[in-house]
Amino acid sequence: RSSDLETNGGQFTGAGYFGKGVNVQTVTRSHNEFLTREAAASKSQAFMDNSMQAQLQQLEKVFPTGDEGLGQAANQFLNALVDVASRPNDPSARQVVLGRAQELAARFQTAGQQLADLQSGVVSDLQADVKVVNELAKQIAAANDQIARTTGNGHTANDLLDKRDQLISQLSQYVQVSTVNNANDGTVGVFIGGGQRLVLGGQAQELQVTADPYDGTRAQLSVSEANGVRVLDDSSLTGGSLTALLRYQNTHLQDARNMLGQMATALASRVNEQQSLGMDLNAQSGGALFSIAEPTVLPASTNRGNATLGASITDASLVPALSFTISPDPSGTPDSYQVAVRPSGTPTIMSKDQIEDAYGLSLSVTSGSLQAGDSFLLEPVAQAAASFKRVLDDPAGLAAASPVTATLDVNNKGTATLDSLYVVNENYDRDKQPVTIVFGAVDATTQSIAYTITLADNTTLSGTWKAGGAIGNEPLSGIDLGFELRLNGVPREGDTINLDVSDKVVSTNNGNAKAFLALQTETFVGKQLQTNGSLSRGQTITEAYSAAMSDIGSRVQGASYLAEVSTSVASDAEATRAGQAGVNLDEEAARLMQYQQSYQAAAKVLQTAQSLFDELLSIVQR
Repeated sequence: RSSDLETNGGQFTGAGYFGKGVNVQTVTRSHNEFLTREAAASKSQAFMDNSMQAQLQQLEKVFPTGDEGLGQAANQFLNALVDVASRPNDPSARQVVLGRAQELAARFQTAGQQLADLQSGVVSDLQADVKVVNELAKQIAAANDQIARTTGNGHTANDLLDKRDQLISQLSQYVQVSTVNNANDGTVGVFIGGGQRLVLGGQAQELQVTADPYDGTRAQLSVSEANGVRVLDDSSLTGGSLTALLRYQNTHLQDARNMLGQMATALASRVNEQQSLGMDLNAQSGGALFSIAEPTVLPASTNRGNATLGASITDASLVPALSFTISPDPSGTPDSYQVAVRPSGTPTIMSKDQIEDAYGLSLSVTSGSLQAGDSFLLEPVAQAAASFKRVLDDPAGLAAASPVTATLDVNNKGTATLDSLYVVNENYDRDKQPVTIVFGAVDATTQSIAYTITLADNTTLSGTWKAGGAIGNEPLSGIDLGFELRLNGVPREGDTINLDVSDKVVSTNNGNAKAFLALQTETFVGKQLQTNGSLSRGQTITEAYSAAMSDIGSRVQGASYLAEVSTSVASDAEATRAGQAGVNLDEEAARLMQYQQSYQAAAKVLQTAQSLFDELLSIVQR
């Protein structure tokens, strides 16, 4: 502030008028409204970026690297099957596999629980911040009321104005605000979320943390109004820790849960599928090794209908790391839905078959009937990691044997030997056995060997084999018999291989164990349907985990950079504002030095005058 001074009237004496100094007329507030707003806005952005950085750094710990990571646990589980492939009948090797499976399940469960704990922490932080925001809003409203009264009395409430600016600045730490001044009474309106009233005159609205309409464990920000509670969309909020917490919950935390769930779903489903294609030590088809939760479909609390929507996984390799909002097709077409990726995807009309082809999910109304306006939250994999369990306890239940065996004719002249033989899909048919494979001539141009497959019903199929290639599973060549035969060496023309069912498990049958080993390099995670109808490559389980780690790591780095930049901008903005409205200690110190020097100079003048006067008296006395 600065003092406005006026000259005090002089005092009359017989010798004339003598000045009596000055009077303080008023105190003018040193204030720049633009700089004040800029400082508050940049402060709000800095708090949002720093809050987001802190939250993402916690999330990064759910994806550890090295031996503690999920990728390594999956590799150790699959590597343990090497000993089973070498010694299919060894109970100790089988027990090691089950131990590794339990460790893998425990890591998925731990990661899922950590995400649940982070979600609980977000809700607690939101509730704590909302309490502070409501208290600050009440104090701003009270300051408005006092300022209006003071202004009405014809006085300038400088202290109250400073206090109100300070309260608004503190409020900006939690959510960015915009202010509108009322020139009539000096009050200020405080708005958030693109125009939502928080403080107007002496009245303050209250914020609330309410439950998500689909999932009660998640929270949303609402404001209390006369006609009820209105939800504030996080996309309309800018700046502050509240905005950071909401965006972290709705985007980053949800993405992490879905990425983990996608890996858990794909791995458990693929392992269980391969188990079912093999035979255990009891000569039975293998049972499930892992279990995971089914996709979650939650109705909105605002639904008017009584419909229950169910979902099941038909192809785990296609299930995405996403959550969806599902609504009935507005046109009323049966088995057609309006699908939007949550939280802010564009709604798309998709039929039941299109959803299954694109996402490997089958939707159905299990009870009741859908009503216009109904909405459901579909989370295909969000609960998969936390629910991941090992359900096979008997080592003998590990399906290491293949249901089909192969023998090479004793009269073969080539160097071909059996490398592996196992069932790869449900197209394998025991009734088509026995199968005979006879090799033909070598094509010198392509370095391939023709072969003919003769099934039990005398049906024949023709194909070509190259070193490293598989026989029996060549859909592009029209051969899809559900098994995969691989050879070492090279067969010669006329060589024969005989395939037949394996009615009993022998100690040397390790076909399905080798199929498990092949999962290490199989891309069964996150395949996507392309516009031309083909499927993308997908990822291996280790590639998927590495991609998830990289994704979270890049978000942390981005947040750290933004936090550093916005903190620097906020510091500069506050320094500029303080330079205009605050006290500059360096400037005040310089002024004190000037006053001191002026005083010393005046004292020197008086001292000189005194010396002259004394000298004159001395001369007169002489």
